[in-house]
Parts: sequence; structure tokens; C-alpha cells
Amino acid sequence: MSDVIETVEVAVPVRTAYNQWTQFEEFPRFMEGVETITQVSDTLTHWKIKIGGVEREFDAEITEQHPDERVAWHSVGGTDHAGVVTFHRLADDLTRVTLQLDTTPEGLVENLGDKLGLVKHRAKGDMKRFKEYIESRGVETGAYRDDVQKSSPTD
Repeated sequence: MSDVIETVEVAVPVRTAYNQWTQFEEFPRFMEGVETITQVSDTLTHWKIKIGGVEREFDAEITEQHPDERVAWHSVGGTDHAGVVTFHRLADDLTRVTLQLDTTPEGLVENLGDKLGLVKHRAKGDMKRFKEYIESRGVETGAYRDDVQKSSPTD
């Protein structure tokens, strides 16, 4: 299992960084290996990825979302992963974005990549490209500002 934490500081307001992160269909612009993401509903996305020649499709459910603070998710079927991205205001135009990702590799290629630290390397690159993407734009491509409360185990 890979446990990855990557942080980047972006020179935009926290609202701008958060709003851009909620535009999941834009992720292929800065996430390596992400072919497409389709927003199925407010809390469900469908991912198509290709990493090291291995193609995967899976759904990811938003389990908690609070504007300008955090977005948490877990996979539903397919690739086993979960994560959270948090946003911290450092100054009016400076935000710390932290990604925490837990993945379980499947198969020989993914297990080898995990042992070689490729998941961490890819996450670091994705966060750097997110920084470049949002800073070069200066504004978000859209926003989703609804609050999604964490569900309890009995829900």
C-alpha cells in the first residue's frame, strides 16, 4: 500500500485554489496518466487512467467536501484508493494545498512501481503541475461550492 503526502504552495487565494480543484474534468490538464474524468453527479466521478501501459476505469465518491477547506474521496469498485486534499490560507494570495493519498497497487507492474516510489513521484509532479496550471490562469475554470458532510458508518 502506498501512503503519499505532497504539499505545494500556490500563489492564488484559497478560494481560487479550492474552486479549481473541484473541477474534476480538468484534472487531465495537470495529472499525468489521467485520460478522462466524467462528473456523474455532485458526489460521483468516473475516471479513466493509463499508467505504465495499464488502463483502469473506476468511480470515485466524494465523501466529504467543505468549501475552501477540504475534499475527501474513496474509490467505488476498480482501483482501491482514497484521499483528501486540504487548503490552507497562508496570505491573501498564497494557499498551501496538501494531498494525502492511500492506494493499493494491483498486479505486477503496479506493485513494482509502488516499490520504486513511482506513486509518490507522480503525486509530486501532479501537484507541481497543478501549481503551474492555476498560477498561469490566475482564475479558476469553474467552482462547486456545496458542502458534503462526512457520512457516518451507519448511513
